[in-house]
Amino acid sequence: MALLRLRAALRGPGGLRGPGVPWSVLRSYSSASTKEKANRNSTCERTELLEVLKARAKQLQSSDAPEVTVNKVELAPLGNDKHQNPLQKAMASGPTQEQPVPRAGWCPDRPHSWVEMLHKETCIQQLKLERKLSMAASQLDLGSQAKAEAKPKAKIKAKAEAKAKAKTEAKAKAKAEAKPKAKAEAKPKAKATAKAKAEAKATAKAKAEAKAEAQIKAKGKPKAKPMKSLKTSKVPKVKAATAWSQSSTSPHSLYSHSKPRVVAVKEGVKLERPRRALKDKDSSQHKETIQSTLECFLFLQQPEQAERILMLCHRSPVKQKLLDVSAYNIVMRCWARKGCLQHIDQLFSVLESVGLRPSLDSYAAALQCMGRNQSSPEAIWRYLEQLKSDGFHVDELFQKCLFEEDEKEKILRAIRTVLPDYQLPPPPKPQTCKSALLQDFYSKEKVVSYPKLDFSVEELQERFQQQLEMELNNTITIESVEAAKPPTPQAVKARELLGTLRSQWHDAVLQALQKSKHSMVKARALSKYNMLYPYLCLLPDEEYVGIMLQVLNTLSPQGESLAVLARELSNKVYSRYVTHRKLRSHQLEKLQGVYEDYIHLLAKDSQPDQYLPREYWEKLVAEAGLGSSLTLKDCSWPYAVLMRLGMHMLELLVKAVTVPRNLLNPRLESKSIPVLYHIYSYQNMWQVGLIKPHPIFSQIVTDAAETTLTFHSSAMPMLCPPVPWTSPHFGAFVVNDTKLMRFVDGDVQHQLLLEQCPPVNLHPVLDALTQLGNCAWKINQPVLDIIISIFNDKGNEQLDIPPPLSEAPKPPTAPGHSSTWSKSLKRELLLCKKKAAEMHSLRMDALYKLSIANYVRDKVFWFPHNMDFRGRTYPCPPYFNHLGNDVTRAILLFAEGRPLGPRGLDWLKIHLINLTGLKKKNALQERLEYANEIMEEILDSADHPITGRKWWMNTDEPWQALACCMEIAKASRSPDPAAYISHFPVHQDGSCNGLQHYAALGRDLIGALSVNLMPCSVPQDVYSAVAQQVEEFRKKDAERGVKIAQVLQGFISRKVVKQTVMTVVYGVTRYGGRLQIEKRLKEIDDFPEEYLWEASHYLVRQVFNSIKEMFSATRDIQHWLTESAKLISQSGRTVEWVTPLGLPIVQPYYRFKSTVLNCGMQNLSVRTPSSSQKPDTVKQKNAFPPNFIHSLDSTHMMLTALHCFRQGLTFVSVHDCYWTHALTVDIMNQICRQQFVALHSEKILQDLSEFMLEKYCSPNTETIAAWQKKLMEQLSNVPRTGEFNLKQVMDSTYFFS
Repeated sequence: MALLRLRAALRGPGGLRGPGVPWSVLRSYSSASTKEKANRNSTCERTELLEVLKARAKQLQSSDAPEVTVNKVELAPLGNDKHQNPLQKAMASGPTQEQPVPRAGWCPDRPHSWVEMLHKETCIQQLKLERKLSMAASQLDLGSQAKAEAKPKAKIKAKAEAKAKAKTEAKAKAKAEAKPKAKAEAKPKAKATAKAKAEAKATAKAKAEAKAEAQIKAKGKPKAKPMKSLKTSKVPKVKAATAWSQSSTSPHSLYSHSKPRVVAVKEGVKLERPRRALKDKDSSQHKETIQSTLECFLFLQQPEQAERILMLCHRSPVKQKLLDVSAYNIVMRCWARKGCLQHIDQLFSVLESVGLRPSLDSYAAALQCMGRNQSSPEAIWRYLEQLKSDGFHVDELFQKCLFEEDEKEKILRAIRTVLPDYQLPPPPKPQTCKSALLQDFYSKEKVVSYPKLDFSVEELQERFQQQLEMELNNTITIESVEAAKPPTPQAVKARELLGTLRSQWHDAVLQALQKSKHSMVKARALSKYNMLYPYLCLLPDEEYVGIMLQVLNTLSPQGESLAVLARELSNKVYSRYVTHRKLRSHQLEKLQGVYEDYIHLLAKDSQPDQYLPREYWEKLVAEAGLGSSLTLKDCSWPYAVLMRLGMHMLELLVKAVTVPRNLLNPRLESKSIPVLYHIYSYQNMWQVGLIKPHPIFSQIVTDAAETTLTFHSSAMPMLCPPVPWTSPHFGAFVVNDTKLMRFVDGDVQHQLLLEQCPPVNLHPVLDALTQLGNCAWKINQPVLDIIISIFNDKGNEQLDIPPPLSEAPKPPTAPGHSSTWSKSLKRELLLCKKKAAEMHSLRMDALYKLSIANYVRDKVFWFPHNMDFRGRTYPCPPYFNHLGNDVTRAILLFAEGRPLGPRGLDWLKIHLINLTGLKKKNALQERLEYANEIMEEILDSADHPITGRKWWMNTDEPWQALACCMEIAKASRSPDPAAYISHFPVHQDGSCNGLQHYAALGRDLIGALSVNLMPCSVPQDVYSAVAQQVEEFRKKDAERGVKIAQVLQGFISRKVVKQTVMTVVYGVTRYGGRLQIEKRLKEIDDFPEEYLWEASHYLVRQVFNSIKEMFSATRDIQHWLTESAKLISQSGRTVEWVTPLGLPIVQPYYRFKSTVLNCGMQNLSVRTPSSSQKPDTVKQKNAFPPNFIHSLDSTHMMLTALHCFRQGLTFVSVHDCYWTHALTVDIMNQICRQQFVALHSEKILQDLSEFMLEKYCSPNTETIAAWQKKLMEQLSNVPRTGEFNLKQVMDSTYFFS
């Protein structure tokens, strides 16, 4: 069994398809369980077998394998130096493995063409350098080194002779080595005598320095080799840092291109073929790592360190390709802030030497430096002339570059030194969106004043200061709703104990962090540089400790994934780093000034000109002139660096945080044990590392029952109106970085598309998100108080209020050892454990939501919005928002109140009946009449929600129904219901919105009728219609004697088919649909279990046939979209399109490859997406139809939001559910229908076809490939449309209702 488990682990979760998780991981710093100790011997056997298999794999790699990609560790070690880090790998010039990586077609008896070419370029310099190094070694009297040189030196000569003497026998070739060497050395001597003398002086200087330092430095190492040659197959970890330490002797030596670098290499290293050029994926990773590390040194104001790293990469022919001009610019900015023009001059020379053209940022750095050190006019003129010769204009420096601190002022000072009358270029003239759908919206003739908030300028400024303070603190601690309970004596004692322990842990973690950093500094002195070091210096040590200790406050007793915790820790560090960066750059000072002017647009006591929020903000920024840019240069960290940093911090925490074993039981030995321990579990066939708290710690936390919760500031609603979205990089929170578009870690395609998109095309999307975020909210306090009382009184699962863990089912008593337990007992224990974990998760989710709501119960607040890659909008705060469940929505009210008006009370009553789910098939008037009939129940629910008849509890959405009952009671009892000021949001839901879009796209007459696009006296129910059609098919089959059709008599209902019909539009397959129907049939008690599979298989086929018959155009469109996406992805491209509002969209589905990060505690297998990877054809084709429809429904929602704003309405949405005041429901319904008709009056499918033909089928050559012909034919064959008249939607009552 052990061997089988090992084989499964090696093969991975997908058999031979995917990489497994290595077993050879030492579980350091983990407190082993009894079972782990008992299995230690078998673990050793598995480890030994694994080592044998690894050795065999290594042997195969070095023999005749056609091509092997070795995914070795790419990142730095955590606290040890057994592995090489990616930065060091990026700086090193050769492979890091002892065994070479064979290349396709390479054989050991024939030198590779790459080697031959390299010999032509470097043979002379290499031999000359060997001779010089040999002389230096003899002068230093390193006798042992001379012995070690012999073998590698002979091999180098043999390689140099290989081309000329390939047909000569090995013995004769060895004898003839002396003569060619003399010839090879004589030629460079004759050509460069003067240079040789200079090099001799440099050698003497290096010798003196080597004696003054320690002989462990590079000059004291055995056998050195030139970095440029790339000839070794193994570069020791000291190599990069040794070059670093050598280069620090003189700044000018960094730029000596004529001298090959001499770097120490360990004794006994064999010459092997050079490493292949880095693959695209690896290149992008290393490039990002280098640039983010340089940014760290820029922040730390350490230009020397940044320059050393840059030049070490620059000297490597392979790694030099990773450096673009932005890497050099970062180092230039470092020196510019120091006023060191000489270094910038040299970096310009370096750029020229590698054929890179300086960018505007390069010239900005140079001019900033000259403005800072007040350089001579001649030097400034020289750079301005060069700027002009490179095709730039001085004005572009201020139009396209981003500045921090006083950089802009220094550049302007330098320019005015030679051009005294120079003035800053005027801000660009605002552009207007030309979208046909928004011509009226952006028309200056129809501009109206922006809706005012019920706050003065002074009040909004005060709220802004509160929000700024919260975000600068990064976290906020609030009282839990459980605080209402008085603490027991046991809780008081546990809290005191926890406070003492936390103080000890703080000191222990701080000491561990400082010790870790000290060891990294010490290792650097020994030429073993750790790439994590700069990332651990960005914040004060106390902040790192605080971030690490927060893990203990939120860790579940069941544990948490190691990768999740690592990412959480590193994200918090990055967030704090960005905050410090904004503070240092004075960006926040400028933002504060702009925001204080911006709120004049929103305040009730101010009346600026008529602007949209984005337009007014851009105007204020343009008027602000000098100072830092509000958008800072991108400084994001690569995913691998984030994971490595998080793992290091987690390891420090696990090692440092301990607790006495006898803390709760004095009879035990007083020994310190870890509070956190590292275990392994399996999730979906993957071996996953978990961090789990010790039961002693969990018990103390449970007993303490602490009443405070700590959240990141971005998890809280905003206390002031959000910053308007003005670009993909800027908007929402004041300090916290927020992306316009959400995406998975590592995906950059969306961000690139947004950056390449003309800004004016994004204006509709930016304005819609700003409008949604500007809706002010407040808490429905009576409903919140009732919910909290039930929550603190053991909850109520029927009302969706999770009970505490004390109500979890008690596991049965399990006598004896686990090996003696029966299968049923083990299963019961497992189910109890699973139920407890689910209850804890639900309870904490509810606790977070209710505690945040209670914190803002007396405040007005806002939810900033962003969107996913399809354009669907979401509030940024993750826990508490209006997209939440019934409980969350029930406690939210609009902060702005409006009178009900003549029809407002009727809409409240209709809304209540909609929430009950009782009259879905009835007309609106019938729902209103029913509400009037049950007014007694409504009023009783409002007056006595807990002690009365509790009618509200038996509805589909009980808490929203209760809130609506209370609002109706208040309005109906007011002297004039029409004048009653209501803050209550009324909802209007789309009727199977996905199918509505399909029916409109295809002008499908029958489909349009089924989903209420056509006027009807009562609402049409598409699910019942499909169920009825399926029943007709069943009857015909039953008459023909089909057995399963006869068995299904009486079992086909709306409920059975609803989920499948709903998800067909979103790409559900027949397999998925069969599982859905099988699940519904299982819920029917009388259905015979033996027919489940056959019945579900039959029904899913009939459901698909019914939909095809009812929605013929819909299925044609879906098939066209699917086939088009299939052909596009098979050609190696991802599917892209542009929404009718101009938002560019790309599907982020790729064939991910895992990269193994070797961390101290365990290896992490992380997916590293890259634009160079092949698309996942199956996901691309299956996801395109639903994603395309989602992009249309988000377009419709944004159009409705913008036009509601123009009409002065309060509007928010939950995807296809639109909210407004009861007074304005009729106006919103009219706008909603108008915009749906306008959207689908566009040639959506034709425009999509033309866009894709241009993007994917434009031939680059005269000949068109076969796949292009097929794709052109597919894309050109746009599905035909039916006869449905779109304008009928305007009169459809139940389109949205």
